[in-house]
Amino acid sequence: MTITFITGANKGLGHETARRLIEQGHTVLVGARNEEVGRAAADAVGARFVQIDVTDEESVTRAAADVAEHEGVLDVLINNAGITEPMGDPSGLTGDVALAVLDVNVAGAVRTTRAFLPLLQKSADPVIVNVSSGMGSLETTHDPSRPESQAIVPAYTASKAALTMLTTQYAKAFPDIRINAADPGYTATDLNGHSGPQSITEGTDSIVRLATEGPGHASGRFVEREGETTWG
Repeated sequence: MTITFITGANKGLGHETARRLIEQGHTVLVGARNEEVGRAAADAVGARFVQIDVTDEESVTRAAADVAEHEGVLDVLINNAGITEPMGDPSGLTGDVALAVLDVNVAGAVRTTRAFLPLLQKSADPVIVNVSSGMGSLETTHDPSRPESQAIVPAYTASKAALTMLTTQYAKAFPDIRINAADPGYTATDLNGHSGPQSITEGTDSIVRLATEGPGHASGRFVEREGETTWG
């Protein structure tokens, strides 16, 4: 039985990923900050709820201890929790807002990965999936044929560029763990006011693929719905 922990899994991509992985036989742990909302989301898909705030070191440590007590091992960690700032004119963007976005999207993945590493290292096939975005790619955001090139969200895009690079660094540092980044694509979620053309299910294709592909696949990749992509 594959045990999978997903941060920010009370809604959107995280929740749909939980639903799909449970359908494929995973034991899924739904991580969320709000206990009431998180428990309801977990119950809706047949998962177990674990409270976690990825910006709070103590909360992350408690979440890992909870999994250690109940499951004793973790096979797949999906760092999905993420926030953004208002889209458009960045003249009002403050350092505090930028730091808040980076705290969740980048430092949150660092905190969670660090706390769950001992449990992942007990797995026969440990996997980390960082939910990044093509919005963090220089190539994609400069391609006029891509919708990512039309958006102006400096803190969010910077955070996703950082998360993808973080993925490659961790992949080098931990060769016994398969660590990859997923690009969901422009998907209708709360983060973009449900403006994306992809369904929530389509948006989870790359995440589910990385979580289920099994041993023998490479680490340090950036994967979108259509397959592996470059990041530049």
